[in-house]
Amino acid sequence: MKRPGRYNTSGLPEDTYEPGSHKRVPKNLLGIKQKQKMNETEARAQSRTLEVLINLYDRNHRFTAADVCEIHKIWLGDIYQWAGRYRHVDIQKGNVRFTVPQFIPQEMGVLEKNIFADTPPCTLDSLDKTVTAISIVHAELVRIHPFREGNGRVARLLAILMALQAGFPILDFTVIRGRMRENYFAAVRAGWDRNYEPMEQIFRKVISKTLRISGKK
Repeated sequence: MKRPGRYNTSGLPEDTYEPGSHKRVPKNLLGIKQKQKMNETEARAQSRTLEVLINLYDRNHRFTAADVCEIHKIWLGDIYQWAGRYRHVDIQKGNVRFTVPQFIPQEMGVLEKNIFADTPPCTLDSLDKTVTAISIVHAELVRIHPFREGNGRVARLLAILMALQAGFPILDFTVIRGRMRENYFAAVRAGWDRNYEPMEQIFRKVISKTLRISGKK
């Protein structure tokens, strides 16, 4: 099975690249031109962001679409000017075209009203409930792809926060590699048809490994 290809965007003003980066690094506030350096910069910022978010959102917080934007901004706000804002460019990866930009606010509103509102954090008191809630939110966020970059990682950050609210340790995603990585992409595609069972299987394995490593299983 081939791995999904690179992003293909429409070439609108938001979709600009750092001069000298050979169209591999988006225009950024730090003037970074090397893809590897940008990956490292984003990864360091993500680690710092997780600490901030853990202190920002307590166990009783009910997430909203605005929170998703805030998570993205806290993470990438020092790197990209458009951090925390819904994208205005079309994005497709391989044969998959993500939500058209003009429908993103509406789709995020549906996510907030129909999913976040029905998932009070204090009721996520079992593995099954946690897996179901996290899987649906994750699949929907990746399907909508609200931002120019970093959608999957924002979805992971939110999954970690939801798991913490339910009393689980910080999730370890290292299980998603090799064949499991292909299974993850298949679960993402299944989410387009509102079939969340494949994503639930992914998160069961993620949580199982997390509990095993933490000594809680």
